[in-house]
Amino acid sequence: MERVVFTNGCFDIIHKGHIELLKKAKNFGDKLIVGLNSDISVRELKGKDRPYMNQESRAAILKAIRYVDEVILFDDPSVYNLIKVVKPHILVKGGDYTIDQVVGHDIVLGYGGEVKIVDIIEGYSSTNYIKKL
Repeated sequence: MERVVFTNGCFDIIHKGHIELLKKAKNFGDKLIVGLNSDISVRELKGKDRPYMNQESRAAILKAIRYVDEVILFDDPSVYNLIKVVKPHILVKGGDYTIDQVVGHDIVLGYGGEVKIVDIIEGYSSTNYIKKL
């Protein structure tokens, strides 16, 4: 049986930290699905000046990364409903979260799935890059 891994985010300015997260996530299973916040949801979460790259560009970059098998755009500010639909075996987020802070952890743990937190690489942050620019 194919083990589906899921992670999500805005991926507005993709950097080394994102690549490492995707690589580690892919290693947990057979298929990595990335939930990508649409332009509408990024604006709602981050403000009217975001995203810097539109959803088509962000999706194209993610799809070009060898660890990513599928990208699903979603408009809700929360990924909760998408997780209900995808039903991943493993839900992955970066180390700036705890398991109880990961949106959808209750869904995945409720049907016997796993939630994995992977270490982040210090110094890599889209927000920090934006501040420098």
